[in-house]
Amino acid sequence: MDEGKMDENEWRYHGEGNKSLVVAHAQRCVVLRFLKFPPSRKKTSEEVFQHLQNIVDFSKNVMKEFLGENSVHCGEVVQLPLDFVKQLCLKIQSERPESRCDKDLDTLSGYALCLPNLARLQTYRFAEHRPILCVEIKVATGKWKQISKYCPLDLYSGNKQRMHFALKSLLQEAQNNLKIFKNGELIYGCADARSPAADWNELAHHLKPFFFPSNGLAGGPHCTRAVIRELVRVITRVLLSGSDKGRAGALRRGPAPRGPRVCEASPFGRSLRRQGKNSPECSGLPKGCLLYKTLQVQMLDLLDIEGLYPLYRRVERYLEEFPEERKTLQIDGPYDEAFYQKLLDLSTEDDGTVAFALTKVQQYRVAMTAKDCSIMIALSPCLQDTSSEQRPVVPSSRSRFAFSVSVLDLDLKPYESIPHQYKLDGKIVNFYSKTVLAKDAAVMPTRYKEREDCTLVLHTV
Repeated sequence: MDEGKMDENEWRYHGEGNKSLVVAHAQRCVVLRFLKFPPSRKKTSEEVFQHLQNIVDFSKNVMKEFLGENSVHCGEVVQLPLDFVKQLCLKIQSERPESRCDKDLDTLSGYALCLPNLARLQTYRFAEHRPILCVEIKVATGKWKQISKYCPLDLYSGNKQRMHFALKSLLQEAQNNLKIFKNGELIYGCADARSPAADWNELAHHLKPFFFPSNGLAGGPHCTRAVIRELVRVITRVLLSGSDKGRAGALRRGPAPRGPRVCEASPFGRSLRRQGKNSPECSGLPKGCLLYKTLQVQMLDLLDIEGLYPLYRRVERYLEEFPEERKTLQIDGPYDEAFYQKLLDLSTEDDGTVAFALTKVQQYRVAMTAKDCSIMIALSPCLQDTSSEQRPVVPSSRSRFAFSVSVLDLDLKPYESIPHQYKLDGKIVNFYSKTVLAKDAAVMPTRYKEREDCTLVLHTV
C-alpha cells in the first residue's frame, strides 16, 4: 500500500467495536483499523504506535502459534498522511452507529493497522467476478434484546445436531454475534425490531444463488427453510474441517472434569428431556479443527475469576512495592516467544510466588481473548472444473464452495480489566441466586408460605 497516495474516496466504512474502527478499500482486499478513544483521553503518537505493534506481536507470537498459520492474520502498522485520516473521518462519520459515537477516531497519530479483508477468501486469489459469501460468528454471547436459544456449549460440542441448533439460534437472534456479508457488503446481522421471519426471507433471497444456482427451487417459506438449512450445514462442515497445525496441542492437561454435556439452561437439553433422552450422542470436536484449537486456548483459564483474583492481588502488591518491575514482568509486552513459552505451564499447585501468580494471570488474559474472538468463514462457489486446483472445498446439496477460515478480534485482554471481571462475575452470581430463590418461592405450595415455621409429619409405611 502506497501511504503517500491515499484517497479517502477509495475507502468505505466497514464496522467498529468498542476500541477500534475499520474501513475497507473499494477495490483491493485490505482494511485499515484505527484505534478509538474517549474525547477526554488522548494518547501520544508513540503510545498509539506501541499499542498497535503489541497487537501485531501478540497475534504473531502467541495466537498464531496456538491457532495456526492460516487462521491468524497479524497485519502491519502503517503511518498515513494526517490529512487523509481527517478527511476519512469526516467522510464516514454519518455512517457510524449512534451508539458507537461516544469515542472518537484517532486522527492525531496517523498510525493504523493494515490487514487483509477477511470478508474475502484468504487462501487463493480468485477472479473478481466470482461472488463471495462471508459469515462472521462471535464466539462468546453478547448483549441480547431478548433471551436467546444460543449456547456456546452446543456450538463447541462437535455434535452436528447440536451445532445446527446453535447456528439456527444465532440466525434467529443475530444481533452482534453473527453477521453475513455478500461481496463485502453486510446483508444480515445487528437486526433491529424486525421479525426473524422477515429477516430470514430477505437473507434467503440473497443466498439462494449460492446454494441453488440452477434456480430449481420455488419461492415461499419452504424455499427459505431449505436455503437456511443449507447455510447451517455448510458452516458446520467448515467448522469441523481440519486446518493447518497450531501448537494448541502443546497444552497438556490431565483428565477433564466430568460435568453436564449439555447446559441445563439450553433449550436443546430441554427438548432432549421431553423426548426422554438424558444426553446427546457424544461426538467431540476433531483435534485438527479451528474450534478445537480455540477451545484449548479458552481452557487456559484454569482457576476461573474467583480463584484468579487473589493471585492478581498478589501481583498488584508486588508492583506497588516494586513498580519498576512491571516491564520485566511483561504485563504490557513485549509479547514474544518468551511470553508464549510461559503460557504452556499448566501447573495449578500454588507455591506462593509472584511468578506462579503472574503465569496464571497471563493465562487468564489469553483465555479471555479466545473466549471473545470472532471466526470469519469466507465461501466462494467453485467453477465447474476444480479438479486441478489444490484448495479446501466444502460440498452442499447442489454446489461446492472453496473456503477459508480466519480468526479476528485477538487483542490481548487488558491486565487492568481483571477487577472489573471479578465484580461483574459477583453481580452475575448474585442475580442468579436471587432469581433462583424467587422462582423457588413462586412454586412453593401456599400452605408453606403462610407460616415461616413448618412441621415435619412422619407417616407409617
